[in-house]
Amino acid sequence: MDFELNEDQIAFADMATAFARNELEPFAAEWDQTSFFPLDVIRKAGEMGFASIYSPEAVGGLGLSRLDASIIFERLAMGCTATTAYLTIHNMVTWMVTSFARPEVIEAYAADLVSAARLGSYCLTEPNAGSDAASLKTTAQRDGDHYLLNGSKVFISGAGSTDVLVVMARTGGSGARGISAFVVDARSEGITYGRCEDKMGWNCQPTRMITFDNVKVPANHLLSEEGDGFVLAMKGLDGGRINIASCSVGTAQQALNLARNYLLERKQFGKPIGEFQGLQFRLADMATELVAARQMVRLAACKLDSQHPDATTYCAMAKRFATDAGFRVCDEALQLFGGYGYIKEYPLERFVRDTRVHRILEGTNEVMRVIIGRRLLADSDSEF
Repeated sequence: MDFELNEDQIAFADMATAFARNELEPFAAEWDQTSFFPLDVIRKAGEMGFASIYSPEAVGGLGLSRLDASIIFERLAMGCTATTAYLTIHNMVTWMVTSFARPEVIEAYAADLVSAARLGSYCLTEPNAGSDAASLKTTAQRDGDHYLLNGSKVFISGAGSTDVLVVMARTGGSGARGISAFVVDARSEGITYGRCEDKMGWNCQPTRMITFDNVKVPANHLLSEEGDGFVLAMKGLDGGRINIASCSVGTAQQALNLARNYLLERKQFGKPIGEFQGLQFRLADMATELVAARQMVRLAACKLDSQHPDATTYCAMAKRFATDAGFRVCDEALQLFGGYGYIKEYPLERFVRDTRVHRILEGTNEVMRVIIGRRLLADSDSEF
């Protein structure tokens, strides 16, 4: 296996790094403190293709691989974790609409989603259906040439500020096979948005509950076919797990870079603290875990790109390992900064807050362990 990036990947990584340094990093602390959703910067990212990284070229997307996307998201996250995390969600929405919608719906939505002129939110989680997504209660009942959508979703990133919703709703009986997916105009009559949640991190993107009360959704806004919604949701989550793991790796890399520089600059007892062997050991462990996490994420992305039969398991492994490791690296970097790491003049405390949720969303890391464990028990001859 060749672990080196090719010329195109290096070029995209450099573009993302420049965007992160110029458009994200200088403002990330302010956005966090003021809970400002940087729509103008997200649209600039769209102009560079970062809103449709793996959407089909036929509709204006970059048509890149999930590995390419992982590399780009990692670099963007070095500038602002939360803004990059939202971009991963928008990419998921754009990919689902442009890959599974009817031709006339793709024509209506694709150009604006690809350019980020219109932004998307992904609506799966419900008040009583978090990890158990197959038990969701939101319904979509066929009524002539429309579906009537009723129910509620929670913890929806971008809700209230986005334009397009991909909504999972029950069109049939209980269980996964009764779930369908829809493209919904976020300004449709009957949609109401709850208060903006006061969160520990990810403060520069709004998170709200969405309630649907007899919302009319044109029948042709169904994604794929009735009953395919859960399958589409899981396909989206496989990629989403790689994406959020990439955000953890990128943020942890930035934390490690800052910690390394601090060890060279900070002096105690008459010499730079980087000369103390105990701190060198800690830095070495951080770097080793980070490299292992990056390689696991990229391996999972390759498995997804090649449609490997165990891609879902690899994505779960990568998400579990990289989000745990990324959080630990950020926390260790804060510790190396001492008291300075705990104050908001430095970004370490924000890195810790922003990466903490990565162990919860896109399926909790406990659920990732369930996915991995079940796969291992299902086939004693499996080798990973």
